[in-house]
Amino acid sequence: MAELNDSGGGGGKKGSGKVRSKKANAKVDLTAMVDLAFLLITFFMLTTTLSKPQSMDLGLPDKPDINDPEPPKPPEAADDRTVTILLGGENEIKWYYGLPSNPFEGPSDATYGKVGIRAELLKKKETIAQKYNNDPKKGMIVIIKPSKKSTYKNMVDILDEMAICDVKTYAIVDITPDELAKLEKK
Repeated sequence: MAELNDSGGGGGKKGSGKVRSKKANAKVDLTAMVDLAFLLITFFMLTTTLSKPQSMDLGLPDKPDINDPEPPKPPEAADDRTVTILLGGENEIKWYYGLPSNPFEGPSDATYGKVGIRAELLKKKETIAQKYNNDPKKGMIVIIKPSKKSTYKNMVDILDEMAICDVKTYAIVDITPDELAKLEKK
């Protein structure tokens, strides 16, 4: 039992001759207070929301029908609004502006971060927005093509760059052999 003792004693000087009755020690039982504290702690732990994990929404296409003899073709993208990012091994990034067969610009090397691919994406986004008079339906399209040598961290980093640069339209596509050769060319 938890208790608080107050040793107050019956005051008076020794030898004063007066007889006083001895006061009983005051005892306060703290058991109920301890129980209440544990109940409150338990209540607040159960009712408080802990930080929820943050995740990025990623829309994936439907699985192709097995009975369909011809696989679905990827949608056509406007060559003057398309930026393709190739992800290689050892944090390597190459990007180009335009179609793979005849790019307007690139392929160029880049790095992750503020002065790397983010700066390039922001420049291209601004250029495309000015070209189409800031039409929201004619924004930049980014095609992300990871190679087998790229890591999961590289993929997460490039998706973070899409969120930071506020790129509305992007897709993750398989890399072609021609692009793989471009990626491996130093």
